[in-house]
Parts: sequence; structure tokens; C-alpha cells
Amino acid sequence: MPKSKRNRAVTLSKTKKKGREHKEAIVNSIRESVEKYPSVYVFAFENMRNLKFKQFRESLNSGGRFFLGSNKVMQVALGRSASDEIKPGLYKISKFLRGETGLFFTTMSEEEVKKVFDEFEVYDFARTGCNATEKVELKEGPLTEFSHEMEPFLRKQGLPVRLNKGVVELISDFVVCEEGNPLSPESARILRLLGVKMALFKLNLICSLRGDDFELYREGLEVSDIESS
Repeated sequence: MPKSKRNRAVTLSKTKKKGREHKEAIVNSIRESVEKYPSVYVFAFENMRNLKFKQFRESLNSGGRFFLGSNKVMQVALGRSASDEIKPGLYKISKFLRGETGLFFTTMSEEEVKKVFDEFEVYDFARTGCNATEKVELKEGPLTEFSHEMEPFLRKQGLPVRLNKGVVELISDFVVCEEGNPLSPESARILRLLGVKMALFKLNLICSLRGDDFELYREGLEVSDIESS
């Protein structure tokens, strides 16, 4: 009787933060999902928000399974080449686990999966280091959206402000951020105070393996990439 590939010994690199047992548990969970679910998708994410992602998972009600974390560990679980993959074709999607990516195992149809991923997007406040999506400039004059108690805090963020008869006043025009430039900690705080949301949390499908059928969704990527990476 042929030996199960799932029970094959796995060599994992050492890590200071998480031990071998943790990695092996992830590998085993992924391999169990390979056997349990008929389809697996690789997706990329932008501006991850844990609470929003949790809400997205709960909204599916599909009995599916998500995996995020070390791409290398997920690749080991699936197989990084045709010789060590645990199911035919898995090494193809394994090659696309690069950058901010994850796995989604499901019983949903491809049409259903595409629909929920395409429709889901949430805007949130951008964090330090994110690139500004637009120029935000405050004009000289009263800042009526802020109470007088906010004046010391605003000055600490670099805003040229003063109190004028109990009203926070900007004494000169001030550029909070320029489009395309990374946000400083101060700029990110000011945008939050202004209620300006620039970060789009979005999940983008990259590829899938449904049964024996591999499909690539992401424009700009070629199947040849998986052979050369």
C-alpha cells in the first residue's frame, strides 16, 4: 500500500519567536484542509485589518478555512515542487505564496468565491508609512471641528495653531500630506482627527486549484513565473 504523502516528515527552519511544534501544527492543519476541501485559493491582501478580516470570514458561513502567516511554512505544507507536493498541482499555487498572501480552502463554487472577494472592501484610517492617496491641505483660519482643549495636542503634531477667543485657529496654510508620499506619525494622527480614511482593506484572488484545475486570476502574473521562481 503506498505511503501517505501527508505523513511525510517535514524539515522546518528554526525560529526564535515560534517553535517547531507551532510550525508543525500549521503544516498539519493545512494538509488536513487539503484532504477536506475540494478547492484552495491563494489571495493577496492590502492594509490588513484584523477585526474586518474576522468579520469577512464570519460572513462567508461556508465552513471554509483561512491560513495566514509564514509563506515558507505554507509552501512546505503544500509542497514547493512537483516532487514533494502532497496533491497533484499544489506546488503551482505554492509558488504564488509571496509577500502578503494567504490560503483559503472552501467548498464554495468559484463563482461564489469570486463574488464575495470582489465585493469586499473596507476603507479605514491609514497608518504611519502608508502612501497618501491624495493631497490634504488645511487653509488658514478657524478649525471649528476641534475644541479648544485640542490646541496643545495639535501643536505637537506640527500644526501652526493658536487659540483666538477660545477657538482653535490655523495661522497659516498647512499641508498634512502629499499624494504618493509616506505618512508620518503626525500626518496619520491628523488625518484620523479629520476623519479622512485613505487605507483600503482589500482581498485579491491570485490563483486557485479546484480539483485538478489550476487557474491564475491576477493580471501581470504568468504561469511561467512559477517555474522560474
